[in-house]
Amino acid sequence: MESGLSLSTGGEPQGLRSGLEPLLQKTSRTFALTIPLLPDPLRTEVAVAYLLFRIIDTFEDATLWSGGRRADALGQFVRLIDDGDLHGAQELTAQWLRDPPLQHPGYLELLAATPRVLEWCRELRPAAREQLRLHVGRSARGMAEVVVRAGDQGTLQLQTLQELRDYCYTVAGIVGEMLTELFLLQSPALLNAAVGLRERAVAFGEGLQLVNILKDARPDAGEGRVYLPQQASLAEVFMLARADLRRAAEYTDLLRAAGGAPGLVAFNALNSRLAIGTLRVLRDQGLGAKLTRLQVTTMAAQVMNAVETGGVLFPELP
Repeated sequence: MESGLSLSTGGEPQGLRSGLEPLLQKTSRTFALTIPLLPDPLRTEVAVAYLLFRIIDTFEDATLWSGGRRADALGQFVRLIDDGDLHGAQELTAQWLRDPPLQHPGYLELLAATPRVLEWCRELRPAAREQLRLHVGRSARGMAEVVVRAGDQGTLQLQTLQELRDYCYTVAGIVGEMLTELFLLQSPALLNAAVGLRERAVAFGEGLQLVNILKDARPDAGEGRVYLPQQASLAEVFMLARADLRRAAEYTDLLRAAGGAPGLVAFNALNSRLAIGTLRVLRDQGLGAKLTRLQVTTMAAQVMNAVETGGVLFPELP
């Protein structure tokens, strides 16, 4: 089986169906870099899953809509996934775009492609499709509760560290759980490590989300979403993120030790390394700091080399 270990930008990776990569490129630079590393058919399954989650994220972050409108759209999308009604998807998509939820061109292009993304989902392996349906639905329902709580003005202020963790579970911990089940479906040999992987899956997702929250704290606050809790210090959030990313490194090492495909190990290692590096930059330079393109390229090369040679995946932990 092809490992997918290539960072070439000379064309769409083999096995990633036409139309998927342009949408990835326009909605997430990180996952556009890491998803093509995965072996087939997992590569396509994770790409479709990312796009589904990005659609519901677009509804959650719909700065031009009221809280009620956001919650309604999330509920409508869950029903579309459950029913597989492509005709209904076309009608709803046209309705959403008549009064766009936000102004981001890439997210609006993805929203316009909703019927196509749902069709791609319908064509996946039945067991994988069921995992996407289950976990995207769970996350969307949790997001609907968050936006209702924020009210029609869309103003959200988390108060406690536990509220932050609950939010991270809704939008990212569930993703970690879904990815773990897809990995196990892809590679039955990993079942020997299933308990350890499942124990760390939520922390993995939480760690990546906490880094995003720290990185985007200022623009989020400008749009009325304050995820950093009032009753916890910034140091506590950093401490939680560091602990989570150590669990992410353990998760990746477990995958490797259990015989995970090189591309699968590389996908998880690179996502983790980028988050660890970003957290370090945020600590040193302050909220909003990002990795440079050179830093990203260097980390990617280091991960590829470590996977191919059996070297250390995480020379520095948070």
